[in-house]
Amino acid sequence: MKFSEAWLREWVDPAITTEQLVAQLTMAGLEVDAAQPAAGKFSGVIVGEILSVEPHPNAEKLRVCQVKGHEAGISQVVCGAANARAGIKVPFATVGAQLPELTIKAATLRGVESAGMLCAQTELLAGEDDSGLWELPADAPVGADLRAYLQLDDALIEVDLTPNRGDCLSIRGLAREVGVLNQSRVSEVEIAPVPAASNATFAVALHAPDACPNYVGRVIQNIDINRSTPNWMKEKLRRSDIRSIDPVVDVTNFVLLELGQPMHAFDLDKLRGGIQVRLARPGETLQLLNDQEIQLTAESLVIADAQGPLALAGIMGGKASGVGSTTRSIFLESAFFAPTAIAGKARAYGLHTDSSHRFERGVDWDLQTRAVERATALLLDIVGGEPGPLVIARNDQHVPAHPIVSLRKRRLLTGLGLTASEVDAVALLQRLGLELLREEAEAWTFRVPSHRFDIRIEEDLLEEVARVYGYNRLPTRPMLLSAVLDSLPETRTPTTTVKHHLVSRGYQEVITYTFIDPQLHALLYPDVPAVVLKNPISADMASMRTSLVPGLLQTLRSNLNRQQSQARLFEVGMVFNGDTNPASTEQQTYLAGLMYGDVHQPNWSEKSRESDFFDIKGDLESLLACVARGRSVEFAAWTGSDLLHPGQAAQILLGGRVVGYIGSLHPNKQRALDLPKPAFLFEIVMGELTSALLPKFSPLSRFPEVSRDLAMVVDKQHCVADLERSIRKSAGDVLKNLKLFDVYSGEGIDPKRKSLAFSLTFQHASRTLKDEEVNTSVTSVVRCLEEEFGANLR
Repeated sequence: MKFSEAWLREWVDPAITTEQLVAQLTMAGLEVDAAQPAAGKFSGVIVGEILSVEPHPNAEKLRVCQVKGHEAGISQVVCGAANARAGIKVPFATVGAQLPELTIKAATLRGVESAGMLCAQTELLAGEDDSGLWELPADAPVGADLRAYLQLDDALIEVDLTPNRGDCLSIRGLAREVGVLNQSRVSEVEIAPVPAASNATFAVALHAPDACPNYVGRVIQNIDINRSTPNWMKEKLRRSDIRSIDPVVDVTNFVLLELGQPMHAFDLDKLRGGIQVRLARPGETLQLLNDQEIQLTAESLVIADAQGPLALAGIMGGKASGVGSTTRSIFLESAFFAPTAIAGKARAYGLHTDSSHRFERGVDWDLQTRAVERATALLLDIVGGEPGPLVIARNDQHVPAHPIVSLRKRRLLTGLGLTASEVDAVALLQRLGLELLREEAEAWTFRVPSHRFDIRIEEDLLEEVARVYGYNRLPTRPMLLSAVLDSLPETRTPTTTVKHHLVSRGYQEVITYTFIDPQLHALLYPDVPAVVLKNPISADMASMRTSLVPGLLQTLRSNLNRQQSQARLFEVGMVFNGDTNPASTEQQTYLAGLMYGDVHQPNWSEKSRESDFFDIKGDLESLLACVARGRSVEFAAWTGSDLLHPGQAAQILLGGRVVGYIGSLHPNKQRALDLPKPAFLFEIVMGELTSALLPKFSPLSRFPEVSRDLAMVVDKQHCVADLERSIRKSAGDVLKNLKLFDVYSGEGIDPKRKSLAFSLTFQHASRTLKDEEVNTSVTSVVRCLEEEFGANLR
């Protein structure tokens, strides 16, 4: 928001400089983006009146003007502006005047003497209109110093407000803040009720009271819209980057800037049957004031009459009912729209207006009547007319209530390090408009004013005390905190241990958005319903992620686009499970990893090779061995995934329970994502991963181990894990270690079969094993493998 410092000082005028004011606002959380003079440095420029204009005898595009204003009499000035004509008043830079970029001297232009210069806005750095001379109001005093007449010794300050401070999107709101910061009196504009001069009214009905619980209107008849807006109002609007249009629109924009209440005026003669505040109906369209025709959606709140929609509520009015040069009677409206009813609606239609900007952040829900009274008084002074009585439609059930918030006295010390002797918190909060309801031994309780949507909990009150007291003044002594350290059971592994282990295996942690592209979700998970946002940041961030994998794949593609052909990535984050109903949506923390490209960077001692399924499986097994202590780890072939390659996918089982999956990205999805090589993924529930059994000590055997190797030929479709389970079951308790050390298929082996070589290690806890015992176990193993899998000794 851009505002004039001079306008602000009409409300509150502390004894501080512009630089100090800017610093104060920024330190109070109202960051100032820019502060610049309202006009360039110039002197010797007065209000001049052109008495006559004649063509230049020697130049087709120049004119010779006789200008009144200089104390020495009529001055002759050569001017090239197309709008130079007799009777208008313009800035007149006399001989000797200092302009921002030149000094005015008497000159002869193409044989004609010129004593001065007639100026445009841009030549005085007082605006952006360079189309011709700056035409001043007809009542401008001829000969007056232009700088003093237009009060150009002013600063234009632009603040970048955070979304929670919609109350400061007005001169009134900023004045409140400056008054509190400087303990200065704020001179509120006097708004007296305007007595009705007629009985004319226009009915209003609220059909969506939850979205619009308060609507105030007034009929004003017999106005003269062709009158000019006063120059003081035009200047205030111009310095806030708002163009003057006509008196009615200018007044509504002025009230918007002054009080923070968006308003709109309808041409009364174009309305039929009464105002209806309702949701749009199927098939309805509306042509807006900017000539854009929109197809209204069912979620859009509209202002309508018996004929159809008149305006997009809280955003922009319609062209058909707009005020024009033939308007004689108007219906002036001022409403409160719930922020949730307006948020995102303007953006959905490709719009962003001053009204939607304010309503999305929250407008004072007790301001509408005052705004109508203020606008009515201004309009009567400018365009005349006969006002009718106020029309008020209000649903108290849906009007917001004043929040009641308590502040514990000890929180000043524990939260800010301040004592009661250093800050009078009650007085400070009361200056902000909070009403002290009661003071108790341990706490104060306040009623929050209607314009502060951002104060809801105790921490909000602490923040107010801190920023008004001054963040830079807060004590640096240590704050007193009553902290209790959580115990860390041996059965729980810290998340940092998981991360550190993956980093040690060459992975890099990434943090991606929880919002993803709905098209990417549909590609990866066609059968999983997306959790769609009602008010997305952008079209490609319109769904909540139901997996960490989309973020990892997007990060991989970003790296590939930057010539990074190798990646090992992981992320720990929340995903959203459930349907599109927010009440049934749950969040759960997952760990996901991705491997792509070569196993390692090329080097002189080792040949490079591409990653495969067993590389990422080995990394995951290493992690599980570190963190899932005492729980059995198994991998079961999985063919039911649309995400993964049907021949390279497995479910991860911890203690016999499925906790995740691992595999290669499905080739169809790999091609759709334009990945030249396979990408290998795993995803696992973080809570399961960090849970372990309590370790128990088992005495080490002092007796020798006995090893036997078995090479078994089995059909290729059999999984090694199934064979290992059978071996452990049939070998008995003396089997201490089992390891697969060779897989062979080729010459000498049936093409449909493979050879698996296992190393079996036997050991007894209390004695030395005999060869007969070991041979019996091996024989039992071979027999079971033959019976269950049709295996043969190689």
